[in-house]
Amino acid sequence: METMSPYLIIAVTAGWLALLFAVAWVSGRRTDNQGFFVGNRRSPWFVVALGMIAAPMSGVTFVSVPGMVGASGFAYLQMAMGFVCGYMVIAFVLMPLLYRQRIVSVYEYLERRFGMGSYRTGAWFFFVSKLLGAAVRIYLVCVVLQMLVFDPLGVPFAVNAGVMMFLVWLYTFRGGVRSIVWTEALKTLCLLASVGLSIWFIARAMGLDFGGMVSAVRESELSRIFFLDDLRDRRYFFKQFFSGLFIVVAMTGLDQDMMQLPLSCRSPRDSQKNFVVSGAMQFVVIAMFLCLGVLLNLYAAGLSESVTNVTVPTGDGLFPFVATGAGLPAVVGVMFALGLIASTYSAAGSALTALTTSFTVDILGAGRQEEGRLRRTRGVVHICMAMAMALVVMAFRVVGSTSVIDAVYVLASYTYGPILGMFAFGMITRRSVRDRWVPAVAVVAPALCLVLDLNSAAWFGGYRFGYEILMLNALFTFGGLAALTVSKKSENVAK
Repeated sequence: METMSPYLIIAVTAGWLALLFAVAWVSGRRTDNQGFFVGNRRSPWFVVALGMIAAPMSGVTFVSVPGMVGASGFAYLQMAMGFVCGYMVIAFVLMPLLYRQRIVSVYEYLERRFGMGSYRTGAWFFFVSKLLGAAVRIYLVCVVLQMLVFDPLGVPFAVNAGVMMFLVWLYTFRGGVRSIVWTEALKTLCLLASVGLSIWFIARAMGLDFGGMVSAVRESELSRIFFLDDLRDRRYFFKQFFSGLFIVVAMTGLDQDMMQLPLSCRSPRDSQKNFVVSGAMQFVVIAMFLCLGVLLNLYAAGLSESVTNVTVPTGDGLFPFVATGAGLPAVVGVMFALGLIASTYSAAGSALTALTTSFTVDILGAGRQEEGRLRRTRGVVHICMAMAMALVVMAFRVVGSTSVIDAVYVLASYTYGPILGMFAFGMITRRSVRDRWVPAVAVVAPALCLVLDLNSAAWFGGYRFGYEILMLNALFTFGGLAALTVSKKSENVAK
C-alpha cells in the first residue's frame, strides 16, 4: 500500500511551525524576566484552561493512548477519573498556598518550609525527571518522523533530533511562559481537531455513521472500563484510580512545567476555575483517544483479513501505520501529522521553559540578579537545556529504548515520589527537618521502592506493583522525614 509522502508531512510541519512562531512572536514581544517565568501573572484564566486541557499531552499521548487499547481496553479511563479528582486537590489545596507566598518556582516552598537542602533536592529531582521524561516523549516522535520522513530522505537521526530541539528553542527563547500560554491553547484546538477528524474519517472508511460508530465502540470487548476482579492486575480499578489521583498531584501540582501556566493567572480564584474546567475537559479528550483506539483496532483487523502480505503493527505503531499507510484518505495522515507535531513542539517548548526556569531560579539561585544580568543568565541556561535534551534523545536512540506512556508514568513514580512526600510532610505536619539529611532520604526512598518492585512477585504471592509505586515512594519519604533522626519539633513553620 502507498504510504504518505514525506514531503506532505514536511509541508504540514512547516505550516504549523509558521503559525506557532507567529503566535509566539506576537505574544512574546517586550517580555521581561517575570514575563518569561510567570507571564507577569496576567494570563486570562479561560485561555490557560484551554491550554491546560492538552498541556499534559504530548506525542506520547497522541500515539500511545490509542495504541494501548489493544492490550488494556479502556482501563486508562480509570486513571483519568483519578486525574479529575487530582485537579480538584491542586485547585483547592495547593494553589491558594502558592499564590499566598507569591512563588515563581513551586520548589521555593520547600526552602521557606524546610531549608536550602530540601529546596535544592526538590529542584534537582524535578530537573532529572523532567529532562528524562521530556526526552522520552520527544524520542518517540523523532522515531515516528524518522520512519515517515527522514529515512526516505536519507537524513540521519542525529540531524532529526538536533533540528527538532533547535526549533523548540527558537520559538521559546523570546517569550517563555507568556508565549506558551497562547501556544498551548492553540495546541489544544489542533489536538481536538486532529483526534475528532481522525475518528470521523476512520469511521466513515468503515461505513459507519455516528450511531454505528458509537455502537461499534460500545459493543467491542476493547471498550471495557472497569477491572475489579483481580487485585494483582495492573489494571485493577482502585490501583488505577488512586495512582491517577496522586500522579496528577505530583506530575502537575508539583511540576514546574505544568504549574507555570496556572501560576500566570491573575488570582487564585482564576487559577482554580482553570483547573476545574481543564480537568473535566481532559477526561473527555482522553475518552476520545480511547474511542479512536477501538476504531483503529477494528479497522486494522478488517485490513488484515482483506489484504494479504500486510503486517499490521500493534501498540505505538498502530496509529502511525493506519493513518499514513493503510488506504485511508490523505486527510487522515495530515491530521495525524498535525496532531503529532503540534503536541510535540508545544510539550517540548513547555518543558524547555520549565527546565530553564527551575535551573536558573532554583539551582543557580539567580532569581535575585538585576534584570540585565538575569536575562543573560537565563539565555545561556536556555541554550544549554536545549542541547541537553537533544543529547538525551540521541542517547535513547543509541541504547534502543522504546518510549510508551507506561514508561513515562513508571519513571515519574520514582522521581516525583520524593517531591510528593516532601510537600505532603510540609503541608500536613507542623515539624521542621534537619535539612542536611533530606537529600539522603530522597535517594533512599526510591531505592527501597525499586527493591520492592523487583521482588514483589516473589515476596507478595504474585502481586506486581503498577503506578502505585508513586504513593509508596512518597510514603517512604514522608516516613523518613518524620523519623526522630531526621525531624524535630519547631515553632517556626512557614505561613
